[in-house]
Amino acid sequence: MALLITGGRIITASDDYTADIYSAGETITRIEKGIDPKSVPPGTEVVDAAGKYVFPGFIDPHVHIYLPFMGTYAIDDYESASKAALAGGTTTLIEMICPGPKDQPWDAYQEWMSKAKGIASVDFTYHMSVVRYEPVIREQFHRIVKDGVGSFKVFLAYKGALNLTDGDLFAVMEQAKKWGVIVTAHCENADAVAAMQELFVSSGRTGPEWHGPSRPPVVEADGVHHLCTFAELTGAHVYTVHTSCDIAVKEALAARLRGVNVWIESVIPHFVLDESYAERANFEGAQYVMSPPLRPKGNQDVLWNGVKSRTISTIGTDHAPFTLEQKKMGLQAFTKIPNGIPSLQERVDLVYTYGASRDKLGLQTMVNACSTQAAMLFGMYPKKGTIQVGSDANLVVYDHAWEGTFQQKDSYSKVDYNAYEGWPRQGRASVVTVRGQVQVRDGKFVGKKGTGQFVAREPTHG
Repeated sequence: MALLITGGRIITASDDYTADIYSAGETITRIEKGIDPKSVPPGTEVVDAAGKYVFPGFIDPHVHIYLPFMGTYAIDDYESASKAALAGGTTTLIEMICPGPKDQPWDAYQEWMSKAKGIASVDFTYHMSVVRYEPVIREQFHRIVKDGVGSFKVFLAYKGALNLTDGDLFAVMEQAKKWGVIVTAHCENADAVAAMQELFVSSGRTGPEWHGPSRPPVVEADGVHHLCTFAELTGAHVYTVHTSCDIAVKEALAARLRGVNVWIESVIPHFVLDESYAERANFEGAQYVMSPPLRPKGNQDVLWNGVKSRTISTIGTDHAPFTLEQKKMGLQAFTKIPNGIPSLQERVDLVYTYGASRDKLGLQTMVNACSTQAAMLFGMYPKKGTIQVGSDANLVVYDHAWEGTFQQKDSYSKVDYNAYEGWPRQGRASVVTVRGQVQVRDGKFVGKKGTGQFVAREPTHG
């Protein structure tokens, strides 16, 4: 079905103007002022966007949906996660494939793909985690790249489970450079974290309030420095995921000034939550355990200003959904609490409510951080991440005048709590389309299961 969106204020990373948008099939074919509804084919769906913003579909560059972790599995699937993402204005997800150290990479890739195909209502693609890299399996990673996954993920954390040796890290980055693959990285010092955890637990400091002190900002900054050293040696392009604090950001910027090809991601919990949430009594703090952990409040201004100046490229979520019952796995030791602060549905509204509407960043910068940069960095631009003729008709008509609160009962995620419960909320997605098909109206999913497509990407960082 054709689609005509009329009278909206179109906001991209670089533009701000009022016009109509017409899409035929799955792509935008006309952007003009005053398109006459009589000039489009009969049956065209018309959306009145007067008084509202029209954004390109938002892209979350860092999510976990199918996730085996700490002896359990994340609670969402692609049906619930798609609905949550779309209700919040996100039309494309980049999921982390996280195989175990004994898994075959190609088999893991196929397993993750099977969880989304025919189920997802959002478009989706992947970062392929490299948790082992002996010569016998390296060709599998090249096969995955040729199949359309142009980014890797490495862990400088989770000692003995996911972290690579320095020898394997060097080999991965050297090969990534040759293939044009960007390497995304969880940056902490795995050995230091493991030592701190052992010290705390052995001395009886076992509650969720000790999770943060066991992996303080210095270990994250050290991880960023370590990653950038290897990038400098190999020429690889790297991307620091969920960067949470001042000194970690500064390490990345210092490397950038040395000529290292490094980009910075932060995630929405670190912009609006601080360490005091994880310190809440009666195990309530477990809801706010993630890694890197929530930081002292002063780091929030660093993140907002980093996005405003566009030195921080993207705002993701690191959506990792675990229920309160699953969190109780860590009642005896914080090291066993499944990590994650689910934020997939809330991300865009949090950025608008606590960022754009309070002049911490402009609307164009919001689009840049929540859509355009992810599309550019990960090989999807200009099909996604902008509004122009030829782009996919992934669009968000956003009602900035709407007011309400964040509530768990409104969430499509299967998680049984909302980390932002009762917080004021300014704005919501009025209409959301994926390749020209309306999937959301007034915050409610009205689309069809299984209409999402895998986004195959060419490596772009050679």
